Amino acid sequence: MKDYFIHPREVADKSSKENLFKAIEMALNIESDAIRRNTQSFNSKRYLAIKKISDYEELKTKARQIKEWSIEHSQELLQTLKNVIESRGGKVFIAKNPDEATEFIKDICLKHNAKLIVKSKSITSEEIGLNSVLEKSNIEVAETDLAEFILQVSKEQPSHIVAPAIHRSRERISELFKNHFVTDKPLNTGEELTQFARDILRNKFLSADIGISGANLIAAEEGAILLVESEGNIRLTTQLPAVHIAIAGIEKIIKSKKDFGVFIQLLAASGTGQLLTSYTNILEPPIDLPLRNFNGRNDVKREFYLVLIDNGRTDLMKDEELKEALYCIRCSACMNVCANFQTVGGHAFGGEVYTGGIGAAWTYLTTHNLEKARFAELCTGCSRCIPNCPVKIDIPKLNSIIKDRLYKKNLFSLQKFFFANYSYLAKIASIAPSFINRIINLNLIKNLITDLMNLAKERTIPQFSKNTFSELFKRRINVHAIIDHPELKSKKIIVFADVYTNYNNPQVGLETCELLEKLGLNPVISKVMDDGRASYSQGLIKLTEKFASRTSQYLKKLIDEGYDILFIEPSVLTMIKYDYKKFIKDDNLFGLINSRCYDIFEYLNMLIDRREILVEQIQNHIVINKKKIFYHEHCQMRSLYEKSSVIEFFNRTGINMQISTQECCGMAGSFGYKKHFYDISKNLGLQLIDQLKLHYNNLDDVVILANGISCREQLSSFSKVKDVYHPVVFLNRILKV
Repeated sequence: MKDYFIHPREVADKSSKENLFKAIEMALNIESDAIRRNTQSFNSKRYLAIKKISDYEELKTKARQIKEWSIEHSQELLQTLKNVIESRGGKVFIAKNPDEATEFIKDICLKHNAKLIVKSKSITSEEIGLNSVLEKSNIEVAETDLAEFILQVSKEQPSHIVAPAIHRSRERISELFKNHFVTDKPLNTGEELTQFARDILRNKFLSADIGISGANLIAAEEGAILLVESEGNIRLTTQLPAVHIAIAGIEKIIKSKKDFGVFIQLLAASGTGQLLTSYTNILEPPIDLPLRNFNGRNDVKREFYLVLIDNGRTDLMKDEELKEALYCIRCSACMNVCANFQTVGGHAFGGEVYTGGIGAAWTYLTTHNLEKARFAELCTGCSRCIPNCPVKIDIPKLNSIIKDRLYKKNLFSLQKFFFANYSYLAKIASIAPSFINRIINLNLIKNLITDLMNLAKERTIPQFSKNTFSELFKRRINVHAIIDHPELKSKKIIVFADVYTNYNNPQVGLETCELLEKLGLNPVISKVMDDGRASYSQGLIKLTEKFASRTSQYLKKLIDEGYDILFIEPSVLTMIKYDYKKFIKDDNLFGLINSRCYDIFEYLNMLIDRREILVEQIQNHIVINKKKIFYHEHCQMRSLYEKSSVIEFFNRTGINMQISTQECCGMAGSFGYKKHFYDISKNLGLQLIDQLKLHYNNLDDVVILANGISCREQLSSFSKVKDVYHPVVFLNRILKV
């Protein structure tokens, strides 16, 4: 591990680009291993847990509906809650901003002559900066959650919503405690570290004057608070002291506690991979329990204060583009599944409080400073978080909107302009591709390009093909069909000529058509169209709308002419079948396009299901050498489809493959080319190669298959394996006529 002397607090404010870049370097050098190990463990457990929930998708839909309704009716729920709590003798205070909230809480503490506060984990209290306000008034605040206790000792901000100290290894925690406390204990194991912290905190619980908690959800009709935890510290915080203060954002309020069950299941499974958290508390405060006064006070009755924070939430409810960020239930599933977060964690992929893909919108909301949400640039739009979110938030969309607003505010970015308008530049380059390739590979020109656009010098600039897909298709010689079926001959199918295939990877397009011809189909190809994926990934919304409008109308024309449309590049298909619903205002048009656009292997599987193609006919013509096959599924395809059409097809035809378990290869289109993000991309690429090496002693005996062009580039670059193919190319070459 490289020595790296920088404190996470120093780079927490991402309004400075330099802080973002420094934070990435810091995280890669000292935090990455622990973050990866912990997030991937949570993520693996999550996949196992949700398989045990028979109605998982229905629960997600129900949770989304509850949150949508609650946000729309927030003002009436707020009033209902206030009436119920106060009818029981509690007090509700609605704070417009952090200053109002902290001043109110400080006054309560001073009124009760409090010297020691015990506090359970609360991201909202971090948002309002509560601890520092109380400490300035000589009030000690003891964080009782083990992870928050570690952060309090290290003076670091959270790096994760559920596990705030996920970035620290056991060894680093041990070193921290030994440096901070006088102890002769070894503190070598997790059990020893937990015991050490528990001994300190037990005295705090018994001595505390006031307990402060957060709230996972609050039911307005019953005035009930849901608190889930793994350590039991919340029970001690809310029940030992006479005074309990709960802090929550107004978005946490739902109608009734009968809906708690939906969220209890989803929170546990999504956050830590448990079917139920260790402790699930539902309180209707002030609670009716006798006081023990272990703290030596003479308190005779319990008091309860609920502090509800607005701090921009009401304004966000009116922001139709970002409003769904308020549906977040703080489960952390989006972080655990995110390949970039797994690599650098929340100290880089996060701000002063909120972290991960969802954290950018929350940072913007709570700081009222767009630049502080700059870490949204670490969201590649891979979409892996979307099916993992228990309330179905489209997190990549939120980050694209933030990128778009940053772009507009900061005016022009040559890097974003280049990648967003790649289709235009590629079209110009195709006039004289050989000349352009020679020019851009001259050291002087290459250095100029990389410097002007902040590209990674380690990357090779992609070459433009001498002949485009469109040109090669016109010159092709039809291949002999191995399947003769009347239904196949009559099908009108068209292969979509996307920008990447046409200008950079035409051989994949040509071999796709050859394969289809071998299987008895008669494909034609479309016009070259920019679907808008490139501009959307850069956050240029208006430009994306233009591309989406143009392409959707063209796709409708093809469908009206009777064509089924087949796609080679997964990111393009996902753009059209998922993301276009954000840009096409006509639901009927989107539904039509969605129903007639297919992944190549999805389409072939459909023909097999209809018995228009017999698997036996394919198997009889497969000639394969003894090389071993490793397959990496494109991240967006994993999100678009519940099961992989490539894996299904290859299983049907009896071709054995080793399947990659990594969420993303790290290249993510343009992301891996960017100078300041290259190291993250490389880190992920090398992790994938490590998977390869676990399975194969000699990579010379391996064929790598990946359906994304950027995935193939990443795998080829770092593995040095010569045989890296799109699955359709591999199938075409082993299918002998």
